[in-house]
Amino acid sequence: MARAPEHGIDESELQVGTPRRAAAGVPGVLHAMESALEQMGPVRTARTLLAVNQRDGFDCPGCAWPEHDKRHAAEFCENGAKAVAEEATRRRVPPSFFAEHSLAELATRDDYWLGQQGRLTHPMVREDDATHYRPISWEDAFDLIASELGAAAPDEAIFYTSGRTSNEAAFLYQLMVRGLGTNNLPDCSNMCHESSGAALNQTIGIGKGSVSLADVETAELILVAGQNPGTNHPRMLSALEKAKARGAQIVAINPLPEAGLGTFHNPQTIRGLVAGTQLADDFLQIRLGGDQALFQALGALLLEAEGHRGGVLDHDFLASSVSGLEQYAAHVAALDWDEVATATGLERRQIESLADRLIGSSATVVCWAMGLTQHPHAVATLRDLVNVLLLQGNIGRPGAGVCPVRGHSNVQGDRTMGIFEQMPEPFLAALDAEFAFTAPREHGYDTVAAIEAMRDGRARTFMAMGGNFLRATPDTELTEAAMQRMALTVQVSTKLNRSHVITGRRALILPALGRTDRDLQAGGPQRVTVEDSMSAVHASQGRLEPPSEHVLSEVSIVCRLAERVFADGEGPAGSGRFPGGAPQVDWRALEGDYRLIRDHISRVVPGFEDYERRIGDPGGFVLPHPPRDTRSFALPGGRAVMTANELEYPRVPEGRLLLQTIRSHDQFNTTIYGKDDRYRGVRGGRRVVFVHDDDLADLGLADGNMVDLISEFNGTERRAQAFRAVAYPTARGCIAAYFPETNVLVPVDSYARTSRTPASKSVVVRVERAQTSV
Repeated sequence: MARAPEHGIDESELQVGTPRRAAAGVPGVLHAMESALEQMGPVRTARTLLAVNQRDGFDCPGCAWPEHDKRHAAEFCENGAKAVAEEATRRRVPPSFFAEHSLAELATRDDYWLGQQGRLTHPMVREDDATHYRPISWEDAFDLIASELGAAAPDEAIFYTSGRTSNEAAFLYQLMVRGLGTNNLPDCSNMCHESSGAALNQTIGIGKGSVSLADVETAELILVAGQNPGTNHPRMLSALEKAKARGAQIVAINPLPEAGLGTFHNPQTIRGLVAGTQLADDFLQIRLGGDQALFQALGALLLEAEGHRGGVLDHDFLASSVSGLEQYAAHVAALDWDEVATATGLERRQIESLADRLIGSSATVVCWAMGLTQHPHAVATLRDLVNVLLLQGNIGRPGAGVCPVRGHSNVQGDRTMGIFEQMPEPFLAALDAEFAFTAPREHGYDTVAAIEAMRDGRARTFMAMGGNFLRATPDTELTEAAMQRMALTVQVSTKLNRSHVITGRRALILPALGRTDRDLQAGGPQRVTVEDSMSAVHASQGRLEPPSEHVLSEVSIVCRLAERVFADGEGPAGSGRFPGGAPQVDWRALEGDYRLIRDHISRVVPGFEDYERRIGDPGGFVLPHPPRDTRSFALPGGRAVMTANELEYPRVPEGRLLLQTIRSHDQFNTTIYGKDDRYRGVRGGRRVVFVHDDDLADLGLADGNMVDLISEFNGTERRAQAFRAVAYPTARGCIAAYFPETNVLVPVDSYARTSRTPASKSVVVRVERAQTSV
């Protein structure tokens, strides 16, 4: 069995070198293989990696970038290989591990060490005031949860979901939760693309991207804003390379230069290995939070050019399919260009050059990620992004559209399945009709509200279907203290993480199958389904032997828990202790045959008709998207909506800087694969903060100094200690550091309006010489 590391990350070994200007290539292949071989060994590596993202294989547990119908034998990227290796590892965390390590000791270990220990093998319980976890049977675990849920009001329970959860498990999970009588269904989307969904629903009537993979590859102009595909969505680089080969122009808009949008060395082509492809034609180094000003300026320039020479706007589309043009045009005509310069840090000629590219393009795609969604004014920023596309008719046109790039393999599918604290009435009504109960209508807790409820004593039970809530969320110290107030915390997990060691008074760890694992039920081997960033639904089926006989699938866990919870309260509304009556479900049958789950889904969720047959088609099927498919919009009058938004951007006091939290290259979300970020020249450590040379000089600091970061919000300070200052070519006034280490600086009450997404890219901080070392 592969040995887990004995020690975590030692920051004294940190080394900082020159950032890379190219991504992937032979180094990417070598790093992927090194990680895979270390965790899995040669035979398991070959067997597993050759099944990633294949039609008869399993969906990568990493990002949600789609696949072509025709696929490579090696259909994965470096970070995808690391994600698979982490899950398919031969390392194990048996009950004896918990006997050897107390919770107090585990709480001192870093995220890297915890995750590297291996797969969980047995359900474990931490009793009230116990110093260690001990084994528990599944039956006793379900009894414990059911007893706790039965002793509390429905809204005192919180049910979190990670984006890794399959469609089948997510659908049953939300059904169970609504059967209990609550909509408290926060999920990881609350913290990432909630702003995208809010803005797109308001403007085009559906909260999903409108492009296909073919659209990206045939676009004439692609803007990549607030996104680092080289680290976070590496397979996207191949699509950008294909677009470039067809003549597309690509513009990167970001405070940090990123290697992935420099030269891409595609390891699957001779050219990629030898020369590579320069992806970005231009790099606009925008200040954090200045993207709204940029898109308003672009809209103003397009309208101005239309007035001067004509032929810029799509008048037929605007006349037939869009409302709000006049108000929008009047609003941006009064734009203050001095404010634009302050907000963006760009020169007017740079913005005019990008406007000229837009004018010259008949098919434009805009891609974005967290750099746009995690600001107080994120939703308004994205509405202004959509305004620019609508002006030229770049919705529902081949090679054009909106492309929010999701960061987790089924986060979009989970939302489609009902993992949302405020699902629309048609979904709830269909759920009621299918399962003969009445789902609650009052909105539940999103992630921020869940933290507040735990902090304020309005919740007593917390259950997480995957993920690492404590490391994904803002305001770390507050959130950990809130979690410790819970009577019971339940973590459905594949591997150890921080959320297992900072617990409620009682805690359960329930080990679950991963994507790579064989799922054998009463009805035989099972497959699950997922939805990618571009609304394609396809099957996933693992092949590896599960890590132990005591590990259950997520579907099994939900079905057995629901069967136990509803055992004493079945019946129609008003006949038992459940407000809307218990859902009328044969949970045991659904656990045994996932086809029955998909049959239910096909009658509840539009677009899933004939579900079982269609996932047998090569590549699965694509869900309907009216703006893309027919240029129709589920909004008043059947029109897309242009909006006039007040210009906002972060106002940073003198002597302060604006922090964004980011991932390292050896990281996926909260999972730390390794100690390096080779694209940014960082090795052996993570406590670094990237600062412009001139900003360091203004603060009387230099590269290599140890500093503390102190965030300031509404009169409250939060401190993250002992970071090495790294002189880096970021935008002036803007700094960056890794999460989860700097989540402690993100206030829980600083979030995007409407979406309530934590403002992790808009954290005002002081940078001071370090008080202590860590």
